[in-house]
Amino acid sequence: MAYFASKVQLSYDFSRAIPVNNPKYKAYQEFKKQFGEDGNLLVIGIQTDQLFKEKLFNAYAGLQRSIRKVKGVDDVISVPSAVNLVKIPDSERLKADTIFPDRVLKQAEIDSASRLFLGLPFYRQLLYNPETNAWLMGVRVNKDLMASKERIGIVNAIGKLADDFGASQQLTVYKSGLPHIRTELSVRILKEMRMFIAASIILSALILLIFFRSFTAMWLSLTVVFIGVIWSFATIHLMGFKISVLNALIPPLIVVIGVPNCIYFLNKFHTAWNETGDKKKSLVMMVDKMGVVTLFCNLAAAIGFAVFALTQSQILKEFGYVAGINILALFFISLILIPAVLSYLPPPKSRHTKYLDNPRLNRWLGRLERWSLNHRKLIYAVTIGVVVVAVMGIWQLKTLGYIVDDLPKEDKLYTDLKFFEKNFKGVMPLEIVVDTKKKRGATNLGNLARIDSLSQYISTLTDIAKPLSVADGFKFVKQAFFDGDSSSYSMPSEFDVQLLPYLKIGKDSSGGGNSFARLLATFMDKDRQQARISVSMGDVGTARLPLILDSVSKRAQELFPKDKFDVQLTGTSVTFAEGNRYIINGLKDSIFWAFVLIALCMLYLFRSARILICSLIPNLIPLLITAGVMGWAGIPLKPSTVLVFSVALGIAIDITIRFLVNYKQELPLHGNDMKQTVIETIHSTGISIIYTSLVLIAGFIIFCFSGFDGTKALGWLTSLTLVTATFTNLVLLPAIIISFFKKGK
Repeated sequence: MAYFASKVQLSYDFSRAIPVNNPKYKAYQEFKKQFGEDGNLLVIGIQTDQLFKEKLFNAYAGLQRSIRKVKGVDDVISVPSAVNLVKIPDSERLKADTIFPDRVLKQAEIDSASRLFLGLPFYRQLLYNPETNAWLMGVRVNKDLMASKERIGIVNAIGKLADDFGASQQLTVYKSGLPHIRTELSVRILKEMRMFIAASIILSALILLIFFRSFTAMWLSLTVVFIGVIWSFATIHLMGFKISVLNALIPPLIVVIGVPNCIYFLNKFHTAWNETGDKKKSLVMMVDKMGVVTLFCNLAAAIGFAVFALTQSQILKEFGYVAGINILALFFISLILIPAVLSYLPPPKSRHTKYLDNPRLNRWLGRLERWSLNHRKLIYAVTIGVVVVAVMGIWQLKTLGYIVDDLPKEDKLYTDLKFFEKNFKGVMPLEIVVDTKKKRGATNLGNLARIDSLSQYISTLTDIAKPLSVADGFKFVKQAFFDGDSSSYSMPSEFDVQLLPYLKIGKDSSGGGNSFARLLATFMDKDRQQARISVSMGDVGTARLPLILDSVSKRAQELFPKDKFDVQLTGTSVTFAEGNRYIINGLKDSIFWAFVLIALCMLYLFRSARILICSLIPNLIPLLITAGVMGWAGIPLKPSTVLVFSVALGIAIDITIRFLVNYKQELPLHGNDMKQTVIETIHSTGISIIYTSLVLIAGFIIFCFSGFDGTKALGWLTSLTLVTATFTNLVLLPAIIISFFKKGK
């Protein structure tokens, strides 16, 4: 398994939230097949009013030349590489001339070329914002290399060149675009996964050492979880998956869930040793008493994770399969390894079992016992009051997600993105494909006018940058025909008869026919039947994005009747919104199935509908409290926060199972005296429940040190759920048992 674990790879695919049979997923794949990848543009921005000064401009042009040499860079679009369309004398053709010669320029040359460049409306709001003096350089990266581990080296090389340029010119350089964002996130995920595994193991080791005062018990427990972690990585590889933002959480979770297994086994072994003084009998009692309990506890936890496999989202399916399999595998690792190793070790010494007689802890358990027995009405009243407040908070919950949602607001990745949103209205791709259903229909002047009209409408929307389409190319041609007069930058009409020869696109798009063909190649298919409107937009979130898309779609339907045209909205922004919806709905469904499957397990284990109800109440209330806290605190429902509920339910139910199984085992030993059995159960299982709860809470608290807000929320929300679950199971559950069960039942 260690060999297979060493083969595991990092995933760079961020579009797997949507099922492959979803129409929007199919449309996106069709778009990429026709026009190429929409998410492979890395952008570099600077803000200065001195760009056309000799020293700075030549350095900026040098940066472009250096980036172009980086392996994997297909093209660089910026001010120094801008071209102008000019008429070829005695010919009805145009050619593309570089505005700024590709060499070190003198100030006079830069001044002359800059006047020409600033007189071309085509580049305004595309490569620069004249109002804020912001300048943009677009780097198009090879889509095949962006899907491999080489992307990290490519993005880092581009980033270093940009940073060196900024340092030498004393300018702040801003970097963004999907290649940069996704690569940076992938690297951070890998770093955090390693950090969390190390931190959870170290923290667990310290807690185990404090509890058991034994290095042997500590190393035995760590060996169990270490094997579990190795198996989890191996499972990811063996199932053909890769490490994603979600399943990167599994190895640390294995540590957090595996340590309580060890604590319960060792606790029962030490208790049995104190009773019998016989190691062999103690081992038999440990397996006899804890085997079934631990099986069902791990099964419940595994169900809490495995239900994600029932969703339609591929990334959630992978998480569910790997987590479910490996949490159940932990049971077998614990059951086989712990008794086997203990059988070879010397019996525990008195200092190893001293924790069982912890006076302070026993005093607290005594208080819990008195509350359960003597203050049941108060417990019920407080519980009802807390639930009412929680339900009020739940009504305030909202569903909202962003592409860079989980980044802190002060993070460089986030602030750089906001720079481009402020100056260029964003860098998130939105693509509109217009199918005219006729060959050469995309170059029909009437259809071009419709495309331009849709582009003009999109330009009026907030948070959407200047659209780019074949219509803009034709405007550029018209300006070139009228000798670069910027007032002529408008759509040609049927009255511009003299322009028609220049608007024809020859068959040879390599440059031998008409240079204009090269310019438009990426905005039409080879039959010139489909035209593409390419838009960049802000990361507006899943609440506003559907409204914007509906608005654009409605206007497109008005301009392009369905019987004659087919208009498709696609791109990363659309697939993100759809994927987010699938993940949220999938997680909501998973909570329902987790409840159903765990309830069936409890029903099989206890063969009592009344016990089933009693067991679910103490676990439902912590989830309601957590959801209420999210509502009151203004934390929205998003993939990282909805994940809390299934995870916490699967783990918290362990406490209930252990309490009720122990109660069931102790009841005949106390002559079916419920009160005495409850007292004994609180004291016998309370210590191990509190210890394991502390381990679990400490394990999840580690996630609060994440660089992602979603992972932080997962950490403290799950910890909150586990704290409340510990109280409800040690206070509310005993009160319910005494109130609703008669003597002898």
